[in-house]
Amino acid sequence: MAFLNRSLSLVLCKLLPKNSLRQCVAGYASECYPTGGRKEENRPKCTLIPGDGVGPELMNAVLDVFEAANIPVDFENYFLSEINHRMSAPLEDVTNSIQRNGICLKGILTTPDHSHTGELETLNMKLRRTLDLYANVVHVTSLPGINSRHSNVDIIIIREQTEGEYSALEHESVPGVVECLKIVTEAKSKRIAKFAFDYATRMGRRKVTAVHKANIMKLGDGLFLRCCEEVSKLYPKIEFDKMIVDNTTMQMVSNPHQFDVMVTPNLYGNIIDNLASGLVGGAGVVAGASYSADCVVFEPGARHTFSEAVGKNVANPTAMLLCAAKMLRHVNLTTYSDMIRKAVSTVLKNGKVKTKDIGGQATTNEFIAAVISSLH
Repeated sequence: MAFLNRSLSLVLCKLLPKNSLRQCVAGYASECYPTGGRKEENRPKCTLIPGDGVGPELMNAVLDVFEAANIPVDFENYFLSEINHRMSAPLEDVTNSIQRNGICLKGILTTPDHSHTGELETLNMKLRRTLDLYANVVHVTSLPGINSRHSNVDIIIIREQTEGEYSALEHESVPGVVECLKIVTEAKSKRIAKFAFDYATRMGRRKVTAVHKANIMKLGDGLFLRCCEEVSKLYPKIEFDKMIVDNTTMQMVSNPHQFDVMVTPNLYGNIIDNLASGLVGGAGVVAGASYSADCVVFEPGARHTFSEAVGKNVANPTAMLLCAAKMLRHVNLTTYSDMIRKAVSTVLKNGKVKTKDIGGQATTNEFIAAVISSLH
């Protein structure tokens, strides 16, 4: 069946609330219409990538909520995977879809230790570079009903994610000696700095902190820091400061409230995203988005596939639901976005239905049922 479906360029399927995504990913591409079998004009279309691990289960949960809320968005689904590469859609088909639609809702892709092609560049890296998804934004906020060491955390982390240590430029110069190149350019450093200050301005933020290790990597991180300092002068109303990355991690754990907007190179941002997620409840509750000049990919802020929980009905769908809410706001479906956010907040605040990762015993399905009952 998989082979036959792969031979079809497009398979149309009507969304069913319980098994919709499992039907859709039987082939590598399909279209689903959440509010019925017929597509309507002037409705946003979103590329949907279920991801690996519990990604398909979480995406199923999102589609159930979309149907229950009668949200007018159509999905173009692609199964993309590096570990299940034989079933994966061609990357070109996926990127063409995202470029065509302008928006994508994406689960997390597992990065294997060794690529089946022998390449060093991962599928995630290829996706980001092909689409030039240079700015990853993770807004880490405390949520009601989730106990954590610090309350009222509210930090925006902006990460450059097309260069730095994630260059896939590694080689063994002599046996037993590996060189890994870190690429830092003035153009991309200034671009991410400008994005961070523009984002801070739009969001009414007061301070941008550049995270670096220029005391050791004097040329590479020195260039990044210098670019941030130069760009900061164009925004006199926003305070600018800088902090060494190792001190940053300590300060985030001890006093996260000192941070407002953070701008980071690639590797540091990846680490800080995950650390910050741990401050507010973990990988299951933080949403993120990656921006290019032309499109946005919405995906969880902490990239963990939770593969050990596949099929156990225990994964927390909060992060994916909040990603979906961000996507709806991006396409000006603000009422539906607020509806989902408020429903999730109501369920968490009530405290009776919580998944295990945030101190409860509820299943994924029970959490989604509670969200749906709180929609209106």
